[in-house]
Amino acid sequence: MILRRNLLAAAAAVLAAPHAWAAAPPPLAVYKTASCGCCKGWITIMTRAGYRPKVVNVEDITPIGKRHSVPFELSSCHLATIGGYVVVGHVPAADVGRLLKERPKALGITVPGMPLGSPGMEMPDGRKEPYQTLLLLPGGKTRVFARHG
Repeated sequence: MILRRNLLAAAAAVLAAPHAWAAAPPPLAVYKTASCGCCKGWITIMTRAGYRPKVVNVEDITPIGKRHSVPFELSSCHLATIGGYVVVGHVPAADVGRLLKERPKALGITVPGMPLGSPGMEMPDGRKEPYQTLLLLPGGKTRVFARHG
């Protein structure tokens, strides 16, 4: 069972890899507080998916969210920028790849809060909460971009 789970995780990482560009993915800047462990987990997942995160530790993520027009209720513990978009929270690598491939007219995508089982928020017992990745539209509006769990 564990071997199968590892194989499935490896296959998911390969499928989530950023194939929309020829050589390398666009730069990924990740803003987080120095003490956040789940952010480190998300960064590891993004790295395994082929992204090259540049981590910027900050004391408070809130001003960065405001600068990118992310409403507080749609925020999370970290925020990234890539390809002209903002990526907020524990967004799956496949959703980031889809965003960059489809290039919708949006500010970016967000997984508000910290849902159990989302990338970087894995639980030892495998528990997962259903959650949605939301497309962040101008003016704070959203629409469902992807469903998980």
